[in-house]
Amino acid sequence: MTDFKQEQDMEIEALEAILMDEFKEIHSGESGLNTSNRCFQIKVVAQDDDTDGPITNPAQLALIFSHTERYPDEPPLLNLKSLQGIHVEDLRILKEKLLQEASENLGMAMIYTLVTSAKEWLSDRFCQDSVDGSTEVEEAAKDDIVIPHGEPVTVETFLAWRERFEAELALERAKLMPESVLTAPKEKKLSGRQWFESGRAKGVAAVNEESDLEDEEDIDFDEDDFEDDDEEDMLEHYLAEKSDSSAHSSRRAS
Repeated sequence: MTDFKQEQDMEIEALEAILMDEFKEIHSGESGLNTSNRCFQIKVVAQDDDTDGPITNPAQLALIFSHTERYPDEPPLLNLKSLQGIHVEDLRILKEKLLQEASENLGMAMIYTLVTSAKEWLSDRFCQDSVDGSTEVEEAAKDDIVIPHGEPVTVETFLAWRERFEAELALERAKLMPESVLTAPKEKKLSGRQWFESGRAKGVAAVNEESDLEDEEDIDFDEDDFEDDDEEDMLEHYLAEKSDSSAHSSRRAS
């Protein structure tokens, strides 16, 4: 025959050892339960799954219980009281949940199981706001990330850009004519094509190849010395020579 009284006393001792200050015996008159048996109150606060202790949360309740004569073969008497921040409707919902769990755990000591379930319910119910807040912060951080837009760079597009850039750079450097040319009589000045095709253009090309290693001093020039047609001719001539040089290098490599 089951000794219900012995099982109940053993459970009380275990709860006192585990819960310590959160567990206390109260008078039946303040329990809200219709019984003259011993009544007990357990303070319940929300608990984070990643920690062993309670987390900062304003919601707190008191789980009040009393053993019936045939407990644990029948459910205990239960009552819930708000200690801080819990509405009556929330207490009603939680009490129904705990009574359902009690009926599912008949035949074994269940008070600690009910306390754990109440803590989890408080965490889900009252800690959700802080979780939502952190989610909003993460979403705001994502909005601050700038995603670049534009045409992706490929080998072909880069080579085409570099060839055009080098041609324009060569044209600009071709304009840096020697001082003697600038001071010569108008009829003796060379046209853009003549100067570019002369030996002086080779010196400009050599300077262009070494431009990444050392800085050069710019020489003033008069833009009127060049005609628009001369600049276009020079650019076409440079691109043609660039193409021939690339083809020659390809043949040597093969």
